[in-house]
Amino acid sequence: MDVPYAAFVGATLWTILMADNPILDVRHLRKTFPVAATSGYRPGTVVAVDDVSFILPRGGVLGLVGESGSGKSTIGRLVLRLHEASGGQVLFDGIDLATLSRSTMRNMRRRMQMVFQDPYGSLNPYQRVRDILAEAFIVQRIGDRRDRGPRIERLLNLVGLQDSFADRYPHELSGGQRQRVGIARTLAVEPEFIVADEAVSALDVSNQAQIINVLMEMRSRFHLSMLFISHNLAVVRNIADSVVVLYLGRVMEIAPASTLFDQPRHPYTIALLSSVPIPDPRSARQRKILGGEMPSPLNPPSGCVFRTRCPIADAACKETVPLLRTVDPGHQVACLKR
Repeated sequence: MDVPYAAFVGATLWTILMADNPILDVRHLRKTFPVAATSGYRPGTVVAVDDVSFILPRGGVLGLVGESGSGKSTIGRLVLRLHEASGGQVLFDGIDLATLSRSTMRNMRRRMQMVFQDPYGSLNPYQRVRDILAEAFIVQRIGDRRDRGPRIERLLNLVGLQDSFADRYPHELSGGQRQRVGIARTLAVEPEFIVADEAVSALDVSNQAQIINVLMEMRSRFHLSMLFISHNLAVVRNIADSVVVLYLGRVMEIAPASTLFDQPRHPYTIALLSSVPIPDPRSARQRKILGGEMPSPLNPPSGCVFRTRCPIADAACKETVPLLRTVDPGHQVACLKR
């Protein structure tokens, strides 16, 4: 029997965590965007997210992975209600976010924050770091003018920056330093939940490792829950407890991270994992090369959206949309052949 997704590392720990209310419960989420008519093209609708469901336990990290155009960032913005959903529900701490007024949602965002992909574009280039961080206190009415200085210093120290960085402008910082400032700004309002949208993709490998360490330390210290969005599966493996694999707006596979990386079931997941570099040069692995390109979301394939690139697809895949089915505790696959 199919059951709603809820997964964490270890079946026993998963059961214990699910006994309590999860911090995030996404149910049959859907998002469409209208497309205006242009030269040579008719008006249409893009289905960016199609029937996506998952649960994030408190204190957990859920990885959201897939190729560009799979709907990862759209889901992150729907979860924070930066986009309005076309269907489905996002329950944060049991509260349906779609039912909240604008003012109530503004207060709710103190509990849920975002770390953006581009650390430079997300910071005001005309403000010093001190003013960028102080703005969070002002908007959310935290403390007063007298205690902002010590608060800013504590935030910078938390993310591994010296007090002197408060007087610098974003262009005077490296990419890794700018992302640390972005994380400090996120932590300024003491959130319970963070969406990290490709938070390390713009950084080199050494800076990626440093930022991941900062995020994991903040998770441990403040018991943060996190939706970690990335196309880099090697990074996701190091940070996520469980993983949702997306393709063209639909969920292909959901599993605890250890299970997904060691025993992937969906052909798309297998292909993605085969492209992850192995640090041991003596280790050999057969790569699964995906043929063709991801179809246009304006004209998705019938049946299984992955069938046009799937090595094991047959006629049934053209007619039937595969639903998520449970293959092991906490492990679900949307494939007719698996």
